Amino acid sequence: MTNKIREYDVLGIGLGPANLSIAIALEEQAQDNQLSYCFLEQKSQFEWHGGMLLDGTRMQISCLKDLVTLRNPMSPYTFVNYLHTHNRLNSFINLGSQHPSRIEFNDYLAWVAKQFDALVHYGQRVIDIQPIEEEGEITKVKVIATNIHGEKTVRIARNLILGMGGMPKLPEQFQGFEHDNVLHSSHYKTWSESTKDLPEHPKIAVVGAGQSAAEIFVDLCNRYEDGEVHMINRRFALHPADDSPFVNEIFDPEFTDHIYSREEAERKDILNHFSATNYSVVDMEELHAIYERLYLQKVTGKGQHKYLRCHDIQETGEKEQKIALRLNDRVNHQQNWQDYDAVILATGYRYDEFHQMLNHMQPLMTSSPVERSYRLPMKDQCSVNVFLQGCCESSHGLSDTLLSVLAVRSKEIVDALLEQKSSLHDEKMSA
Repeated sequence: MTNKIREYDVLGIGLGPANLSIAIALEEQAQDNQLSYCFLEQKSQFEWHGGMLLDGTRMQISCLKDLVTLRNPMSPYTFVNYLHTHNRLNSFINLGSQHPSRIEFNDYLAWVAKQFDALVHYGQRVIDIQPIEEEGEITKVKVIATNIHGEKTVRIARNLILGMGGMPKLPEQFQGFEHDNVLHSSHYKTWSESTKDLPEHPKIAVVGAGQSAAEIFVDLCNRYEDGEVHMINRRFALHPADDSPFVNEIFDPEFTDHIYSREEAERKDILNHFSATNYSVVDMEELHAIYERLYLQKVTGKGQHKYLRCHDIQETGEKEQKIALRLNDRVNHQQNWQDYDAVILATGYRYDEFHQMLNHMQPLMTSSPVERSYRLPMKDQCSVNVFLQGCCESSHGLSDTLLSVLAVRSKEIVDALLEQKSSLHDEKMSA
Protein backbone atom coordinates (compact mmCIF):
# COMPACT_ATOMS: atom_id res chain seq x y z
CA MET A 1 0.00 0.00 0.00
CA THR A 2 1.10 3.54 -0.60
CA ASN A 3 2.39 5.56 2.35
CA LYS A 4 0.53 8.77 1.61
CA ILE A 5 -3.18 8.51 2.38
CA ARG A 6 -5.42 11.24 1.02
CA GLU A 7 -8.51 12.29 2.97
CA TYR A 8 -11.70 13.64 1.37
CA ASP A 9 -14.97 15.12 2.52
CA VAL A 10 -16.77 13.26 -0.27
CA LEU A 11 -15.71 10.20 -2.21
CA GLY A 12 -17.79 8.99 -5.15
CA ILE A 13 -17.56 5.36 -6.24
CA GLY A 14 -18.19 4.95 -9.95
CA LEU A 15 -18.27 7.63 -12.63
CA GLY A 16 -21.30 7.04 -14.76
CA PRO A 17 -23.89 9.75 -15.46
CA ALA A 18 -25.13 9.66 -11.85
CA ASN A 19 -21.86 10.60 -10.17
CA LEU A 20 -20.91 12.83 -13.09
CA SER A 21 -24.02 14.84 -12.27
CA ILE A 22 -22.87 14.88 -8.62
CA ALA A 23 -19.48 16.25 -9.72
CA ILE A 24 -21.23 19.15 -11.45
CA ALA A 25 -23.49 19.81 -8.46
CA LEU A 26 -20.51 19.81 -6.08
CA GLU A 27 -18.72 22.32 -8.27
CA GLU A 28 -21.75 24.59 -8.64
CA GLN A 29 -23.42 24.24 -5.23
CA ALA A 30 -20.52 23.67 -2.88
CA GLN A 31 -17.92 26.08 -4.27
CA ASP A 32 -18.16 28.32 -1.18
CA ASN A 33 -18.00 25.42 1.30
CA GLN A 34 -14.51 24.11 0.54
CA LEU A 35 -15.49 20.46 0.26
CA SER A 36 -12.73 18.15 -0.93
CA TYR A 37 -13.87 15.32 -3.18
CA CYS A 38 -12.83 12.77 -5.76
CA PHE A 39 -14.26 9.86 -7.73
CA LEU A 40 -13.01 6.32 -8.29
CA GLU A 41 -13.88 4.51 -11.52
CA GLN A 42 -12.78 0.97 -12.37
CA LYS A 43 -12.81 1.52 -16.14
CA SER A 44 -9.67 2.98 -17.71
CA GLN A 45 -11.62 5.90 -19.19
CA PHE A 46 -15.16 7.28 -19.21
CA GLU A 47 -17.65 5.05 -20.99
CA TRP A 48 -21.43 4.89 -20.89
CA HIS A 49 -23.10 1.68 -22.08
CA GLY A 50 -20.29 1.19 -24.58
CA GLY A 51 -21.58 -2.25 -25.49
CA MET A 52 -24.84 -0.81 -26.81
CA LEU A 53 -23.66 2.24 -28.77
CA LEU A 54 -25.05 0.82 -31.99
CA ASP A 55 -25.39 2.78 -35.20
CA GLY A 56 -28.87 4.21 -35.64
CA THR A 57 -29.92 3.91 -31.99
CA ARG A 58 -31.39 6.98 -30.33
CA MET A 59 -32.03 8.20 -26.81
CA GLN A 60 -35.48 7.40 -25.46
CA ILE A 61 -35.70 10.58 -23.37
CA SER A 62 -35.41 14.27 -24.15
CA CYS A 63 -31.93 15.76 -24.38
CA LEU A 64 -33.10 18.34 -21.81
CA LYS A 65 -33.00 15.55 -19.23
CA ASP A 66 -29.24 15.78 -19.24
CA LEU A 67 -26.83 15.98 -16.31
CA VAL A 68 -27.81 19.44 -15.14
CA THR A 69 -30.54 21.31 -17.08
CA LEU A 70 -33.45 20.51 -14.74
CA ARG A 71 -31.38 21.81 -11.81
CA ASN A 72 -29.53 24.67 -13.47
CA PRO A 73 -30.33 25.41 -17.14
CA MET A 74 -27.65 28.14 -17.12
CA SER A 75 -24.87 25.67 -16.33
CA PRO A 76 -22.00 25.35 -18.84
CA TYR A 77 -22.47 21.56 -18.64
CA THR A 78 -25.86 21.36 -20.37
CA PHE A 79 -26.38 19.35 -23.53
CA VAL A 80 -27.37 22.58 -25.30
CA ASN A 81 -24.05 24.19 -24.39
CA TYR A 82 -22.26 21.04 -25.56
CA LEU A 83 -23.93 21.49 -28.95
CA HIS A 84 -23.07 25.20 -28.98
CA THR A 85 -19.44 24.50 -28.08
CA HIS A 86 -19.18 22.01 -30.94
CA ASN A 87 -20.90 24.35 -33.45
CA ARG A 88 -23.82 21.96 -33.93
CA LEU A 89 -26.69 23.74 -32.20
CA ASN A 90 -28.40 24.98 -35.36
CA SER A 91 -27.95 21.66 -37.11
CA PHE A 92 -29.39 19.78 -34.14
CA ILE A 93 -32.41 22.09 -34.08
CA ASN A 94 -32.91 21.40 -37.78
CA LEU A 95 -33.23 17.69 -37.02
CA GLY A 96 -36.57 18.49 -35.39
CA SER A 97 -36.11 16.02 -32.53
CA GLN A 98 -35.15 16.24 -28.87
CA HIS A 99 -33.83 12.68 -29.01
CA PRO A 100 -30.15 12.62 -30.03
CA SER A 101 -28.38 9.49 -31.16
CA ARG A 102 -26.97 7.39 -28.35
CA ILE A 103 -23.52 7.92 -29.83
CA GLU A 104 -23.87 11.71 -29.60
CA PHE A 105 -25.22 11.62 -26.05
CA ASN A 106 -22.30 9.43 -25.01
CA ASP A 107 -19.98 12.02 -26.58
CA TYR A 108 -21.69 14.72 -24.53
CA LEU A 109 -21.16 12.72 -21.33
CA ALA A 110 -17.50 12.10 -22.21
CA TRP A 111 -17.08 15.83 -22.94
CA VAL A 112 -18.34 16.66 -19.46
CA ALA A 113 -16.26 13.92 -17.82
CA LYS A 114 -13.10 15.25 -19.49
CA GLN A 115 -13.56 18.52 -17.63
CA PHE A 116 -13.41 16.66 -14.30
CA ASP A 117 -10.33 14.55 -15.09
CA ALA A 118 -8.37 16.13 -12.23
CA LEU A 119 -10.93 14.76 -9.75
CA VAL A 120 -11.26 11.25 -11.15
CA HIS A 121 -9.00 8.26 -10.57
CA TYR A 122 -9.61 5.77 -13.38
CA GLY A 123 -8.61 2.12 -13.25
CA GLN A 124 -9.52 1.93 -9.57
CA ARG A 125 -11.72 -0.96 -8.41
CA VAL A 126 -13.01 -0.59 -4.86
CA ILE A 127 -12.59 -3.88 -3.00
CA ASP A 128 -13.40 -2.86 0.57
CA ILE A 129 -14.87 -0.10 2.70
CA GLN A 130 -13.96 -0.19 6.39
CA PRO A 131 -15.28 2.05 9.18
CA ILE A 132 -12.69 3.92 11.23
CA GLU A 133 -13.53 4.07 14.93
CA GLU A 134 -12.19 6.85 17.13
CA GLU A 135 -13.35 7.06 20.75
CA GLY A 136 -16.43 5.01 20.00
CA GLU A 137 -17.50 7.17 17.06
CA ILE A 138 -17.40 6.45 13.32
CA THR A 139 -16.73 9.69 11.48
CA LYS A 140 -14.67 8.34 8.57
CA VAL A 141 -14.24 5.26 6.42
CA LYS A 142 -11.24 3.67 4.77
CA VAL A 143 -11.76 2.98 1.06
CA ILE A 144 -9.40 0.38 -0.40
CA ALA A 145 -9.05 0.09 -4.18
CA THR A 146 -6.82 -1.85 -6.56
CA ASN A 147 -5.55 -1.04 -10.05
CA ILE A 148 -5.09 -3.45 -12.97
CA HIS A 149 -1.73 -4.54 -11.52
CA GLY A 150 -3.29 -5.48 -8.18
CA GLU A 151 -1.63 -2.57 -6.37
CA LYS A 152 -3.72 -1.28 -3.49
CA THR A 153 -4.46 2.32 -2.62
CA VAL A 154 -6.15 3.61 0.53
CA ARG A 155 -8.24 6.78 0.75
CA ILE A 156 -10.15 8.18 3.70
CA ALA A 157 -13.61 9.68 3.32
CA ARG A 158 -16.22 11.32 5.56
CA ASN A 159 -19.02 10.74 3.07
CA LEU A 160 -19.63 8.22 0.27
CA ILE A 161 -21.77 8.46 -2.84
CA LEU A 162 -22.26 5.12 -4.57
CA GLY A 163 -23.08 5.32 -8.26
CA MET A 164 -21.71 2.12 -9.77
CA GLY A 165 -24.58 1.46 -12.18
CA GLY A 166 -26.18 -1.90 -12.85
CA MET A 167 -24.55 -5.30 -13.05
CA PRO A 168 -25.57 -7.74 -15.79
CA LYS A 169 -28.46 -9.95 -14.71
CA LEU A 170 -28.13 -13.47 -16.07
CA PRO A 171 -30.85 -16.13 -16.19
CA GLU A 172 -30.27 -18.98 -13.78
CA GLN A 173 -29.62 -21.41 -16.63
CA PHE A 174 -26.61 -19.36 -17.76
CA GLN A 175 -25.00 -18.68 -14.41
CA GLY A 176 -21.63 -20.39 -14.41
CA PHE A 177 -21.98 -21.29 -18.10
CA GLU A 178 -18.76 -20.21 -19.81
CA HIS A 179 -18.49 -19.88 -23.57
CA ASP A 180 -16.80 -17.14 -25.62
CA ASN A 181 -19.99 -16.59 -27.59
CA VAL A 182 -22.41 -16.42 -24.66
CA LEU A 183 -22.54 -12.85 -23.47
CA HIS A 184 -24.69 -10.18 -21.88
CA SER A 185 -25.98 -7.35 -24.05
CA SER A 186 -23.73 -4.88 -22.20
CA HIS A 187 -20.76 -6.42 -24.07
CA TYR A 188 -22.49 -6.80 -27.41
CA LYS A 189 -20.78 -4.10 -29.49
CA THR A 190 -17.26 -5.07 -28.42
CA TRP A 191 -18.03 -8.72 -29.13
CA SER A 192 -19.66 -8.05 -32.51
CA GLU A 193 -16.68 -6.00 -33.67
CA SER A 194 -14.01 -8.43 -32.49
CA THR A 195 -15.37 -11.97 -32.80
CA LYS A 196 -13.77 -13.95 -35.64
CA ASP A 197 -14.89 -17.51 -34.95
CA LEU A 198 -18.48 -17.38 -36.22
CA PRO A 199 -19.39 -19.17 -39.45
CA GLU A 200 -20.25 -17.09 -42.49
CA HIS A 201 -23.98 -17.61 -41.93
CA PRO A 202 -24.30 -18.07 -38.16
CA LYS A 203 -27.28 -19.11 -36.11
CA ILE A 204 -27.63 -16.73 -33.14
CA ALA A 205 -30.14 -16.46 -30.29
CA VAL A 206 -31.12 -13.17 -28.68
CA VAL A 207 -32.78 -13.75 -25.31
CA GLY A 208 -35.05 -10.96 -24.08
CA ALA A 209 -38.01 -8.81 -25.02
CA GLY A 210 -36.92 -5.24 -24.28
CA GLN A 211 -35.31 -2.40 -26.22
CA SER A 212 -31.80 -3.86 -26.06
CA ALA A 213 -32.98 -7.23 -27.35
CA ALA A 214 -34.83 -5.55 -30.21
CA GLU A 215 -31.86 -3.38 -31.20
CA ILE A 216 -29.47 -6.33 -31.13
CA PHE A 217 -31.89 -8.48 -33.13
CA VAL A 218 -32.11 -5.80 -35.83
CA ASP A 219 -28.33 -5.29 -35.84
CA LEU A 220 -27.64 -9.01 -36.18
CA CYS A 221 -30.21 -9.39 -38.95
CA ASN A 222 -28.46 -6.58 -40.83
CA ARG A 223 -25.03 -8.09 -40.26
CA TYR A 224 -26.03 -11.63 -41.20
CA GLU A 225 -28.86 -11.37 -43.70
CA ASP A 226 -28.26 -14.95 -44.81
CA GLY A 227 -27.80 -16.21 -41.27
CA GLU A 228 -30.47 -17.23 -38.78
CA VAL A 229 -31.25 -14.99 -35.81
CA HIS A 230 -33.84 -16.08 -33.23
CA MET A 231 -35.40 -13.67 -30.77
CA ILE A 232 -36.53 -15.77 -27.79
CA ASN A 233 -39.32 -14.36 -25.62
CA ARG A 234 -41.19 -15.99 -22.75
CA ARG A 235 -44.24 -13.88 -23.49
CA PHE A 236 -46.55 -14.02 -26.49
CA ALA A 237 -45.82 -10.58 -27.94
CA LEU A 238 -43.31 -7.77 -27.92
CA HIS A 239 -44.94 -4.88 -26.10
CA PRO A 240 -44.60 -1.20 -27.01
CA ALA A 241 -43.15 1.28 -24.54
CA ASP A 242 -45.73 3.67 -23.16
CA ASP A 243 -44.16 7.11 -23.59
CA SER A 244 -47.38 9.14 -23.71
CA PRO A 245 -47.19 12.58 -22.04
CA PHE A 246 -49.38 11.93 -18.99
CA VAL A 247 -47.70 8.61 -18.25
CA ASN A 248 -44.26 10.20 -18.70
CA GLU A 249 -44.98 12.40 -15.69
CA ILE A 250 -44.01 9.45 -13.49
CA PHE A 251 -40.42 10.29 -14.49
CA ASP A 252 -40.72 13.91 -13.34
CA PRO A 253 -38.61 14.65 -10.25
CA GLU A 254 -41.77 15.78 -8.41
CA PHE A 255 -43.19 12.26 -8.72
CA THR A 256 -40.40 10.99 -6.45
CA ASP A 257 -42.03 12.78 -3.51
CA HIS A 258 -45.37 11.17 -4.36
CA ILE A 259 -44.15 7.60 -4.55
CA TYR A 260 -41.79 7.90 -1.58
CA SER A 261 -44.66 9.07 0.63
CA ARG A 262 -46.85 6.04 -0.21
CA GLU A 263 -47.13 2.89 1.87
CA GLU A 264 -45.06 -0.06 0.63
CA ALA A 265 -48.02 -1.94 -0.85
CA GLU A 266 -49.16 1.11 -2.81
CA ARG A 267 -45.63 1.76 -4.07
CA LYS A 268 -45.41 -1.80 -5.39
CA ASP A 269 -48.75 -1.37 -7.11
CA ILE A 270 -47.56 1.85 -8.79
CA LEU A 271 -44.32 0.22 -9.94
CA ASN A 272 -46.17 -2.77 -11.38
CA HIS A 273 -48.79 -0.59 -13.04
CA PHE A 274 -46.22 1.56 -14.86
CA SER A 275 -43.61 -1.12 -15.57
CA ALA A 276 -44.53 -0.94 -19.28
CA THR A 277 -42.76 2.42 -19.46
CA ASN A 278 -39.36 0.85 -18.85
CA TYR A 279 -39.18 -2.94 -18.60
CA SER A 280 -39.53 -5.54 -21.38
CA VAL A 281 -40.90 -2.97 -23.80
CA VAL A 282 -39.74 -1.71 -27.19
CA ASP A 283 -40.08 1.60 -29.02
CA MET A 284 -42.91 1.45 -31.54
CA GLU A 285 -40.57 2.34 -34.43
CA GLU A 286 -38.33 -0.62 -33.60
CA LEU A 287 -41.35 -2.91 -33.24
CA HIS A 288 -42.60 -2.01 -36.71
CA ALA A 289 -39.13 -2.54 -38.20
CA ILE A 290 -38.90 -6.05 -36.75
CA TYR A 291 -42.43 -7.01 -37.78
CA GLU A 292 -41.94 -5.69 -41.30
CA ARG A 293 -38.68 -7.60 -41.70
CA LEU A 294 -40.32 -10.87 -40.63
CA TYR A 295 -43.32 -10.16 -42.87
CA LEU A 296 -41.11 -9.54 -45.93
CA GLN A 297 -39.53 -12.94 -45.33
CA LYS A 298 -42.98 -14.44 -45.87
CA VAL A 299 -43.46 -12.38 -49.03
CA THR A 300 -40.09 -13.16 -50.61
CA GLY A 301 -39.49 -16.59 -49.15
CA LYS A 302 -35.98 -15.42 -48.29
CA GLY A 303 -34.54 -15.18 -44.80
CA GLN A 304 -34.58 -17.43 -41.76
CA HIS A 305 -34.84 -14.94 -38.91
CA LYS A 306 -37.49 -15.82 -36.33
CA TYR A 307 -39.40 -14.48 -33.38
CA LEU A 308 -39.93 -17.36 -30.95
CA ARG A 309 -42.86 -16.39 -28.73
CA CYS A 310 -43.82 -18.23 -25.54
CA HIS A 311 -40.49 -20.06 -25.45
CA ASP A 312 -38.84 -20.90 -22.14
CA ILE A 313 -35.21 -21.96 -21.90
CA GLN A 314 -35.23 -25.16 -19.87
CA GLU A 315 -31.62 -26.26 -20.11
CA THR A 316 -28.27 -25.21 -21.54
CA GLY A 317 -25.32 -27.21 -22.77
CA GLU A 318 -22.44 -27.32 -25.22
CA LYS A 319 -22.37 -29.49 -28.34
CA GLU A 320 -19.39 -29.49 -30.68
CA GLN A 321 -18.47 -25.93 -29.59
CA LYS A 322 -22.02 -24.72 -30.20
CA ILE A 323 -24.42 -23.57 -27.47
CA ALA A 324 -27.30 -26.01 -27.08
CA LEU A 325 -30.59 -24.73 -25.66
CA ARG A 326 -33.56 -26.90 -24.74
CA LEU A 327 -36.59 -24.75 -25.50
CA ASN A 328 -40.12 -25.29 -24.23
CA ASP A 329 -42.62 -24.04 -26.84
CA ARG A 330 -45.79 -23.29 -24.85
CA VAL A 331 -47.81 -22.49 -27.98
CA ASN A 332 -47.30 -25.85 -29.68
CA HIS A 333 -46.75 -27.78 -26.42
CA GLN A 334 -43.44 -29.27 -27.42
CA GLN A 335 -39.80 -29.17 -26.44
CA ASN A 336 -36.78 -29.22 -28.72
CA TRP A 337 -33.07 -28.61 -28.71
CA GLN A 338 -31.60 -25.77 -30.78
CA ASP A 339 -27.88 -25.38 -31.43
CA TYR A 340 -26.56 -21.82 -31.72
CA ASP A 341 -23.23 -20.34 -32.67
CA ALA A 342 -23.80 -17.48 -30.20
CA VAL A 343 -26.31 -16.43 -27.54
CA ILE A 344 -26.84 -12.79 -26.53
CA LEU A 345 -28.54 -12.29 -23.17
CA ALA A 346 -30.48 -9.01 -23.23
CA THR A 347 -31.84 -9.82 -19.79
CA GLY A 348 -31.42 -6.56 -17.91
CA TYR A 349 -29.44 -5.49 -14.88
CA ARG A 350 -29.42 -5.84 -11.12
CA TYR A 351 -28.65 -2.99 -8.74
CA ASP A 352 -27.67 -4.71 -5.50
CA GLU A 353 -23.88 -4.66 -5.79
CA PHE A 354 -23.67 -2.04 -3.03
CA HIS A 355 -24.58 -4.66 -0.39
CA GLN A 356 -21.34 -6.53 -0.90
CA MET A 357 -19.32 -3.32 -1.09
CA LEU A 358 -20.77 -2.14 2.25
CA ASN A 359 -20.34 -5.47 3.99
CA HIS A 360 -18.23 -4.03 6.83
CA MET A 361 -20.66 -1.14 7.24
CA GLN A 362 -23.69 -3.39 7.79
CA PRO A 363 -23.41 -3.44 11.63
CA LEU A 364 -23.65 0.38 11.60
CA MET A 365 -26.87 0.49 9.55
CA THR A 366 -30.36 0.59 10.96
CA SER A 367 -33.32 -1.37 9.60
CA SER A 368 -35.08 1.84 8.55
CA PRO A 369 -35.77 2.45 4.84
CA VAL A 370 -33.50 4.57 2.69
CA GLU A 371 -34.13 8.25 3.42
CA ARG A 372 -35.80 10.60 0.95
CA SER A 373 -32.37 12.17 0.33
CA TYR A 374 -31.08 8.73 -0.82
CA ARG A 375 -29.05 8.35 2.36
CA LEU A 376 -28.73 5.03 4.16
CA PRO A 377 -29.88 5.40 7.80
CA MET A 378 -27.01 4.85 10.22
CA LYS A 379 -26.87 4.22 13.94
CA ASP A 380 -26.15 7.14 16.27
CA GLN A 381 -22.44 6.41 16.64
CA CYS A 382 -21.88 6.72 12.85
CA SER A 383 -21.92 10.16 11.22
CA VAL A 384 -20.63 8.93 7.84
CA ASN A 385 -23.18 9.58 5.10
CA VAL A 386 -23.65 6.87 2.48
CA PHE A 387 -25.81 7.91 -0.47
CA LEU A 388 -27.14 5.48 -3.06
CA GLN A 389 -27.72 6.34 -6.71
CA GLY A 390 -29.66 3.96 -8.93
CA CYS A 391 -30.40 1.48 -6.13
CA CYS A 392 -33.65 2.90 -4.76
CA GLU A 393 -36.33 2.06 -7.32
CA SER A 394 -38.53 0.30 -4.76
CA SER A 395 -38.69 3.42 -2.59
CA HIS A 396 -38.12 6.31 -5.04
CA GLY A 397 -39.77 5.10 -8.25
CA LEU A 398 -39.03 3.84 -11.75
CA SER A 399 -36.92 6.87 -12.66
CA ASP A 400 -34.27 5.95 -10.09
CA THR A 401 -32.13 3.90 -12.50
CA LEU A 402 -32.71 6.28 -15.42
CA LEU A 403 -31.34 9.66 -16.53
CA SER A 404 -34.60 11.51 -15.87
CA VAL A 405 -33.95 12.61 -12.28
CA LEU A 406 -30.15 12.88 -12.29
CA ALA A 407 -29.95 16.66 -12.19
CA VAL A 408 -32.47 17.10 -9.36
CA ARG A 409 -31.27 14.07 -7.41
CA SER A 410 -27.70 15.40 -7.42
CA LYS A 411 -29.00 18.67 -5.97
CA GLU A 412 -30.83 16.82 -3.20
CA ILE A 413 -27.78 14.74 -2.28
CA VAL A 414 -25.38 17.70 -2.28
CA ASP A 415 -27.89 19.77 -0.30
CA ALA A 416 -28.00 16.99 2.32
CA LEU A 417 -24.19 16.98 2.50
CA LEU A 418 -24.03 20.74 2.92
CA GLU A 419 -26.78 20.72 5.51
CA GLN A 420 -24.94 18.19 7.65
CA LYS A 421 -21.66 20.09 7.30
CA SER A 422 -23.41 23.27 8.41
CA SER A 423 -24.99 21.58 11.43
CA LEU A 424 -21.65 20.05 12.48
CA HIS A 425 -20.04 23.48 12.18
CA ASP A 426 -22.77 25.00 14.35
CA GLU A 427 -22.27 22.27 16.97
CA LYS A 428 -18.54 22.99 17.11
CA MET A 429 -19.14 26.70 17.46
CA SER A 430 -21.69 26.25 20.26
CA ALA A 431 -19.35 23.90 22.09
